[in-house]
Amino acid sequence: MGKGDRRTKRGKIFRGTFGKTRPRKKKKTKVTQQVTKSEQTENTNAQE
Repeated sequence: MGKGDRRTKRGKIFRGTFGKTRPRKKKKTKVTQQVTKSEQTENTNAQE
């Protein structure tokens, strides 16, 4: 139960693999601004 064991977290770190005992970290998603319908109509009217 050490570096050579594929099932342990230490073994996963040593081999550089991922799985149930060592899941990958999730990427953070960027927050986007939500545009309301009234703002959209103002923007389209301004462009014309």
